[in-house]
Amino acid sequence: MQIEPTALPGVVILTPARHGDARGFFSEVWNRRTLAEAGLELPEFVQDNQSLSARAGTLRGLHYQAPPHAQGKLVRCGRGRLWDVAVDARRGSPTYGRHVGVELSAENGRQLWVPAGFLHGFVTREDDTEILYKCTAHYDRAADGAVAWDSLGIDWGVEAPVLSDKDRAAPAFADWTSPFAWED
Repeated sequence: MQIEPTALPGVVILTPARHGDARGFFSEVWNRRTLAEAGLELPEFVQDNQSLSARAGTLRGLHYQAPPHAQGKLVRCGRGRLWDVAVDARRGSPTYGRHVGVELSAENGRQLWVPAGFLHGFVTREDDTEILYKCTAHYDRAADGAVAWDSLGIDWGVEAPVLSDKDRAAPAFADWTSPFAWED
């Protein structure tokens, strides 16, 4: 398993090894022991989610769950291709409001670890893109929230994305009060 740090401390890119032959490939996408041996300890996962976006240019985010139900997410792409983004939303953090993005695809097998305290969003680059992610907390409707996708200067690579009503109505980052605090 290849582990790459990003410009945001705590957010990492994981690229599992693939073992292929004429039939295709096999890849171990998650192994707590392997990651611990490499020095990466992730919280326990309690829920797996799957999302399918029918059209390229579908943008979901920037989403979060407020404490005490804050979620860390390990995100990967099962089919298609997407641009995945994490934004530091921890008040007081030296990287507050900054973001990183990475292309995840079925072909490259990369995964993005987005810790609790970060906003998360993605835009699909191909039709019928499937996103799979492991979560560290169960979904809680009352803790669910969103920040406007276009309020942080992120280059999503799309001018008129396909959005949900929730994402269209989300407040701008500057008008939002983060429920997350940075702990040094």
